[in-house]
Amino acid sequence: MLYRNGYGMTPGLIINKKRLLMTDNKFKLLAGPCVIESQDNVMFMAESLKRIAEGYDVDFYFKASWDKANRTKATNYRGPGLEEGLRILEKAKNEVGVKIVTDIHEPHQAQPVAEVADIIQIPAFLCRQTDLLKAAAMTGKTVNIKKAQFSSPEEMNNVVSKMEYFGCHDFMLCERGNCFGYNTLVVDMTGLVRLSRLGYPVIFDATHSVQISGGGFNYGNSGKSEYVPYLAKAAVATGVLSGLFMEVHNDPANALCDGSCMLRLDRVDALLNQLMRIREIATETL
Repeated sequence: MLYRNGYGMTPGLIINKKRLLMTDNKFKLLAGPCVIESQDNVMFMAESLKRIAEGYDVDFYFKASWDKANRTKATNYRGPGLEEGLRILEKAKNEVGVKIVTDIHEPHQAQPVAEVADIIQIPAFLCRQTDLLKAAAMTGKTVNIKKAQFSSPEEMNNVVSKMEYFGCHDFMLCERGNCFGYNTLVVDMTGLVRLSRLGYPVIFDATHSVQISGGGFNYGNSGKSEYVPYLAKAAVATGVLSGLFMEVHNDPANALCDGSCMLRLDRVDALLNQLMRIREIATETL
């Protein structure tokens, strides 16, 4: 018998249309520093963000990357690496009691990361890499797939088809801005609605959406973090989001990666308060 999988008709493959069930139907918050800078910073940020999140009805995941493999320069800080990075994230998970979301860049990294992470994240530039998607799907963990800056919402149906083909239905699609000429990103709020029509939870990355890729001093990355709250509030107001991704730092000016894009830790509580009130109104009126 033949079954449709998104690539055509394939013998013996039944696609279960089960969708991801959000934990207690709660709004997901994926937040933390761009990269692991030190064990002390991770523990401090995990504890601080957990304390803030506990004041709201959110499902919180601590985010930090063990490797930033796409830095602009070869000399830029990338992180502590896989083994040390996972050790630090596991320490935060066990001692602070937070769930973990972190990236993978190559297929062989999926299984060791899955031993610590609750959500495996696929970077935007890599969302079309079939082997990487397959490796993430095979772990059985929830997968957060960032939409490429060069892809339309409708084109992400190809990614959806791949994940379904590999038997994974526990994944989210994450918007992080679209290319608008050179170095500039824009966020089309109607794109969030269109992305949601693919049938899977939609997450909005409010911090990478303000990034000026390659447009900073001496061709580094820079961003306009002052616009993060505006984009976050606009995205939540669509009423279609299942969660929000935000990179947060206690001292963005001295962060080792993407400091100009990150939200300051002392602004998270007030913003989250506004976002939850907006969400309540937006979901009531739809």
